[in-house]
Amino acid sequence: MDASHILLVEDDKEIREGVEIYLRSQGYEVFQAADGVEGLKILDKEEIHLAIVDVMMPRMDGITMTVKLREKFDFPVIILSAKSEEVDKIMGLNIGADDYVAKPFTPMELLARVNSQLRRYRKYMDMLEAKEQKEKSNAYSIGGLELNEDTVEVTVDEKLVKLTPIEFKILALLMKNPGRVFSAEEIYERVWNERAINTDTIMVHIRKIREKIELNPKEPKYLKVVWGVGYKIEKQA
Repeated sequence: MDASHILLVEDDKEIREGVEIYLRSQGYEVFQAADGVEGLKILDKEEIHLAIVDVMMPRMDGITMTVKLREKFDFPVIILSAKSEEVDKIMGLNIGADDYVAKPFTPMELLARVNSQLRRYRKYMDMLEAKEQKEKSNAYSIGGLELNEDTVEVTVDEKLVKLTPIEFKILALLMKNPGRVFSAEEIYERVWNERAINTDTIMVHIRKIREKIELNPKEPKYLKVVWGVGYKIEKQA
């Protein structure tokens, strides 16, 4: 993540501009809004990584704005409110705010909270990205045929196909190596992890897989026989 974008929603112009100076000094890019309505408009146009939202504002208060932004966004939200308004703190945290800073506050205190929340958010986003990459690395797609080893699911044109565990293993082996021809003996040894003695069972499993994944098993689109050699998943253009 490059320079983080911070949305500052506060009806007091002096506070807004003072806080922006400190945030910019730390390399953050700041977008100002005078109330919740303006804040939500900015969210529609800009990529925001953290929002600082005052509670008491005209037109739309900070609590309402936080509720609305939580319908779409999961970035950190820091609520600003007067020290006496304990109910604002409780309500803010209950409706999805991540932190609370009481007025009056020092710029350094707010900066520390911003830095802390953004560190946590970056870690969260990195974990999410790593999870997505892992899921992708265990998912294989050939045309409309998709196989996911994490969920142990196969779909054809987004429709779930039920395979037995052995059928799944055979199809996974072939899909991981599109275009490569595997002999019946090699499929047997790879799937059963033992020396192939009788490979007739492979032909039966291939036929059953075809019946499940092919629109017309007699004219297969995906699972092809290379006569006298073996079987392969056809590469798709």
